[in-house]
Amino acid sequence: MDAHALSILCITLLISTLVHPTISELCNPEDKRVLLQIKRAFNDPYILASWKPDADCCGWYCVSCHPTTHRINSLTIFAGELSGQIPPGVGDLPYLETLEFHKLSNLTGPLQPSIAKLKSLKFLRVSWTNISGSVPDFLSQLKNLTFLDLSFNDLTGSIPSSLSLLPNLDAIHLDRNKLTGPIPDSFGAFHSKVPGLYLSHNQLSGPIPASLANMDFNVVDLSRNKLEGDASIIFGSNKTTQSVDLSRNLLEFDLSKAEFPESLTSLDVNHNKIRGSLPTELTTLNLQYLNVSYNRLCGEIPVGGKLQSFDYTSYFHNRCLCGAPLESCK
Repeated sequence: MDAHALSILCITLLISTLVHPTISELCNPEDKRVLLQIKRAFNDPYILASWKPDADCCGWYCVSCHPTTHRINSLTIFAGELSGQIPPGVGDLPYLETLEFHKLSNLTGPLQPSIAKLKSLKFLRVSWTNISGSVPDFLSQLKNLTFLDLSFNDLTGSIPSSLSLLPNLDAIHLDRNKLTGPIPDSFGAFHSKVPGLYLSHNQLSGPIPASLANMDFNVVDLSRNKLEGDASIIFGSNKTTQSVDLSRNLLEFDLSKAEFPESLTSLDVNHNKIRGSLPTELTTLNLQYLNVSYNRLCGEIPVGGKLQSFDYTSYFHNRCLCGAPLESCK
């Protein structure tokens, strides 16, 4: 090959390299552009150091690509030195199925409205951050969502009733925020099967909606709020609920009239104003955890099942509850 032909070949290879930096690169160019934009918006944090323009973004830390289409389908940023607000660019990854920002104490601002564009999103977790503002109504547009976790944040305001419109939701975590107002009545009409309902450690108030009697939640955690009234509607002999935590509220109802599902393995109602006696049907349940302390219960603790396996702290500070493991009845 003469010098002229060799020169032309070198120029062709150089142009090819510039146009296609990595011939084997799988990452979609538009997805890469958006990711680099997100990196710049976060001021090039160390946790995203692998996000380099000359590297295949399908191999970058915190992201993954679909095995066939090679479009970005997951963005998961966990426990790094990252600060600022969620960039609008997250909404420009149209094939995203998983979006997670977790244990990022310097992540602030509201939930980004552009998230509403992610119609393929199934898993959304923004937790253990300092995001603020309200739980946005636009989340109800994410019809493929199966898991929603906004726990351990600084969210305020009321819970939007539109969340019950999500048809595929398996779990909703809004616990450990500063949410106020009532539990939406619409939460008794979830279109999904049996979502786990986690609303603990907020400032929710008012009665538990009667509509919740229609729902067969697998887990209900409403603890540490300011909820009032009758919570027995959450139970039911025909349900498959496994765990119920209603502790540290202002609930007031007759426990002896509650009907418990056979599936129940954990029951915590401590620090309320619950009256009545412990129903004997509790002896038929395979309880792994029980706490009815600090209420207004009376009568003898039924003998049998697991009830005597719990220590006195599960029962103490009631009006006139007696029998093992408390003092014998007189």
